[in-house]
Amino acid sequence: MSVDGETGVRLRSEADEPGWEVDPDDDWGVAVIATVGRQVKLRREAVGMRAADFGVAVGYGEDLIYKIEAGKRIPRPEFLDKADEVLGAGGLLSAMKEDVAKVRYPKKVRELAKLEARAVEFQLYDPLNIHGLLQTPEYARGLLLMRRPAYSQDEVERMVAGRVARKSVFERDPVPELGFVLEEWTLRRPLGGRALLRAQLGHLLEVAGLRNVELQVMPMSREEHAGLAGGIEVLKFGDGSAVGRSPAVANGRPVTERKQLHILELRYGIIRAQALTPRESTAFIEQLLGET
Repeated sequence: MSVDGETGVRLRSEADEPGWEVDPDDDWGVAVIATVGRQVKLRREAVGMRAADFGVAVGYGEDLIYKIEAGKRIPRPEFLDKADEVLGAGGLLSAMKEDVAKVRYPKKVRELAKLEARAVEFQLYDPLNIHGLLQTPEYARGLLLMRRPAYSQDEVERMVAGRVARKSVFERDPVPELGFVLEEWTLRRPLGGRALLRAQLGHLLEVAGLRNVELQVMPMSREEHAGLAGGIEVLKFGDGSAVGRSPAVANGRPVTERKQLHILELRYGIIRAQALTPRESTAFIEQLLGET
């Protein structure tokens, strides 16, 4: 954060904007941000305002204004609202917030979110972590910061934003049916610290209480386990079609063939049968929360 010498106004700089860089490999994202930046510049020049003066008006440093106008930085939603007001754009710049928000999410996350937005039923099992749709932002950030080789801060914030955006599946109307199977050990290990884990367990209990969610825990004490070949994701759609993915089928690539989907659904069904029931799972998580 810098301070304008003449007005004393505090101005945001690039250092204050982690996670707001454009991914050069995301062609659609690059095009969107380039268009937005061009519109901002054209509007600013049309009213005869210098970049430095415009920056003071919206609380941004001159260098950051130039980066946004050049399509090198993703503008925040509040920047677009303020810029629209200052430049008298009549809602044009504010209207771009929805597409701009999507650019922050990695391309793969956007493609997955499109499928999740259509799905009427989810069958999800993750043997390594609490599933991304169930993670709090703080817990997700803690997990991502543990990655080696380490992600950059920009990558971490981009991925956290993507996971948060995917949670919109819980707010859809009509709501889809969501089934999760979690491993006990992922609920016990205090990754990121016990405070993060406590908040995460509390969030799981809230989600488990939703009428359209079936959340089950696979205890470590089980002597039989059908999920040792890896995670499973199956999304079913209203037209009867489906898409699935698992490391054990087609090397983890998405599959739509009936035979391969049948294998995934068979394994998932056995895993669910081996896990605790939803009611037992809720009681188990409540007990863990009390012990953490």
